[in-house]
Amino acid sequence: MYEKSNFDVILETMKKFSLVLLGIVLIVIGFVGCKHEIPPIKKDTVITEEGCDPNIVYFENDVLPLITSSCAYSGCHDAASHKEGVILIDYETIMDHGDVKAGRPDKSELYEVLIEKRSSEKAMPPPPNPEFTTEQKEIIRKWIEQGAVNNRCDDCDSTSVTYSKQVVKVLNANCVGCHNSTTANANVRLDNYTEVKKHVDNNNISGTINHLSGYKAMPPTGTKMSDCNIRTLEIWIKDGALNN
Repeated sequence: MYEKSNFDVILETMKKFSLVLLGIVLIVIGFVGCKHEIPPIKKDTVITEEGCDPNIVYFENDVLPLITSSCAYSGCHDAASHKEGVILIDYETIMDHGDVKAGRPDKSELYEVLIEKRSSEKAMPPPPNPEFTTEQKEIIRKWIEQGAVNNRCDDCDSTSVTYSKQVVKVLNANCVGCHNSTTANANVRLDNYTEVKKHVDNNNISGTINHLSGYKAMPPTGTKMSDCNIRTLEIWIKDGALNN
């Protein structure tokens, strides 16, 4: 029987090693190829003009105002402060810095920090800032679950505007996050009728939401609220700013 020489053994070992190495290289190439297939963040806004579907969460209508009000303010996650390097002022920064995984709220940091226990250092907004309500958390969760689309709908109901029906909703989504009893930025509160009426009477609300000269533009990101929200508040103010 032929006995392998030391040279044959070495040669056979080298062949096996070459095959293993080739396999590793192919795996790496395949992995890199897969990475290139991941679609980029969609920048263009998907606009629905025929009205808002109540079963869909819209980024510009529902999500962005909440993040702007409760997260993207001075000292936190606006462009100037960028606390801990995180900026949350628009679709791109929210997707990137919020580590949003479309379709997977359970893997998206933007949502995970909202459902953390308030005693956790990861909880956002951090105490003593108000926690997102159950409804607001559900808005974020549902938006991510539906694909985290950069979308907007145009459907403005500004007829028969009342404080309890439309105005509170607009203020809660756009302003109350940083103008409440706990974090009353600039000593302004907008979390109850009495405080809101005070700022209606001194024209602060009209001036700030319309970015008029002499008033601090709100929201602080520099982008106005939607035309629908502004029109809703202006109609209510013009009608006497009633507690209705």
